[in-house]
Amino acid sequence: MKRISYIIVAMLLLCSSFSFAEDEYDNSEVGYFYARGKVMEVLSDLQNTDENNTGQLNIDKQVIKIRVTSGKYKNEEYIIENHVSGNPVFDIIVKEGDNVILDIEEDENGVPEISVADFARDKYSALLLFVFIGLLILIGKMKGVKSVISLTITGAVVMKLMLPMILKGFNPIWVAILSATIITSVTFIIIAGINIKSFSAIIGTIGGVVSAGILAYIVGSLVKLTGLSSEEASMLMFIPQQINFDYRGLLFAGIIIGTLGAVMDIGMSIASAMYEMKNLNPEMPPSKLIASGLNIGRDVMGTMSNTLILAYTGSSVPLLLLFMAYDTPLIKILNLDMIATEIVRALVGSIGLIVAIPITAMATGLILKYEHIFPKFKKQSNEEQKN
Repeated sequence: MKRISYIIVAMLLLCSSFSFAEDEYDNSEVGYFYARGKVMEVLSDLQNTDENNTGQLNIDKQVIKIRVTSGKYKNEEYIIENHVSGNPVFDIIVKEGDNVILDIEEDENGVPEISVADFARDKYSALLLFVFIGLLILIGKMKGVKSVISLTITGAVVMKLMLPMILKGFNPIWVAILSATIITSVTFIIIAGINIKSFSAIIGTIGGVVSAGILAYIVGSLVKLTGLSSEEASMLMFIPQQINFDYRGLLFAGIIIGTLGAVMDIGMSIASAMYEMKNLNPEMPPSKLIASGLNIGRDVMGTMSNTLILAYTGSSVPLLLLFMAYDTPLIKILNLDMIATEIVRALVGSIGLIVAIPITAMATGLILKYEHIFPKFKKQSNEEQKN
């Protein structure tokens, strides 16, 4: 019965998140909204020879028939023009059968003006998400179900707590630390239960993340990072709420949240391994247990640091190729704000991960030494170990 209730809760959380996303398309009361649509037919592709007379034909607009499949104008068909600029970054060239997102704006007479905003990609993303969830549950069984629930709660904390609080003008660093604490605590309690192992992992993870945040603030201030290295951060200057953001604080908040997953991983790995060793050898002294935890952390440390650095490097491949293509001097590259930002992000995250190792090992060793003070938690831990 308990397993069925976990699965039901997981599915309800996921379904509610998808229904929320679907509702976002229909906001017709303001006269400007999005809807789903389908390309029924491409009536014409108008082509012009380019100005350089190379003979290459470019599409400058399409005339298409679309059917609206959601919202106020559902099932109605329209013939519209889909303009093309010649820039592949912005052009959306459609063909018959494509599912698209439509930008609909009503004039003063209530007549809709429709344009193609983008391809509809979310359903394929949802399919991939369900494959991911299915594999989690199939392979992880109850642990997998708990992982789904914790992931859903993580998403809710970020979307419903962290981002709205930052948008209201709260300090992004403190909001990120609060969110990281909630995510860490809830995730470990759901997955491992309320026990000594969870508490140890929570202490180690929060210690590592807070250390990363403090170090990011210090180093970021010394190297004079602006927090405006990304286009998205610059666009925040023009949002209608007119909030005076601490852009450097936003950068540090991003570092804290970006580091969290890897630090949680290593924190739970060390705490769980030390907990198992203590169960197998109850007479093991705390000093030896802590030393073993540090050895485990050293083995994991290299690969986890690589994970963080490669993740940040992977997102910068086009930029690195540009530098190589134009033979940009190394001294110029290293001192660019965007590159310095990524260097600080990767290294600070890795340092936070490394710091989490001794904090977790020492916390676990000390808690296990005085576990007799927490008989309730010890009993719960032993019952979960048997299960």
